[in-house]
Amino acid sequence: MLTLPNILTLSRIVTVPVLAALLWFPRWPLGYGIGFAVYCLMGITDYFDGYLARAQGAVSKLGIFLDPIADKIMVAAVILVLTAQGVLTGPYVGDMHVIAGLVILLREIAVSGLREFLGGIQVSVPVSKLAKWKTTFQMVSLGALILGGALPGWTATLDGFTFNLPHTVGLTTLWGAAALTLVTGWDYLRVGLKHMD
Repeated sequence: MLTLPNILTLSRIVTVPVLAALLWFPRWPLGYGIGFAVYCLMGITDYFDGYLARAQGAVSKLGIFLDPIADKIMVAAVILVLTAQGVLTGPYVGDMHVIAGLVILLREIAVSGLREFLGGIQVSVPVSKLAKWKTTFQMVSLGALILGGALPGWTATLDGFTFNLPHTVGLTTLWGAAALTLVTGWDYLRVGLKHMD
């Protein structure tokens, strides 16, 4: 049923191609600025669709199904586009920052499969506080990487390296999200293994 929370969730899914298109040109600060605004708006709708569903008593099966999908589609699209355009590079380790993005994507796929399996045997896996921190790091990271493209002149110099401040914050928090991803992924796997023959 198309309640307001579900419409907000669907709007995030429909907006993903727009966001990807805006991020496709890494030398276009205006596009990245608009992309950052779109990304923030998508984050706001992510908060409000859940809040409104609970407040209005309008939690639906469609919303429960669509909300995590919308989040994963957005995160995957942003990571893939930023990787393709060479944004996940930085001092010292070059493009090895892609590994952090890869860890996040692999965990999302694995946990989705695990949840589908457990759902089939009527076992639910609640979201842990650590998983919420992982999501926070992830959202801050991707937002900062987008903002770095919008503000290419916002730089600092340290040890002879000149670096973009938001971009560096984005790469740092991306590794933090990847580390939390491994921990929470292992937690979900341990729960799942208890229900496998």
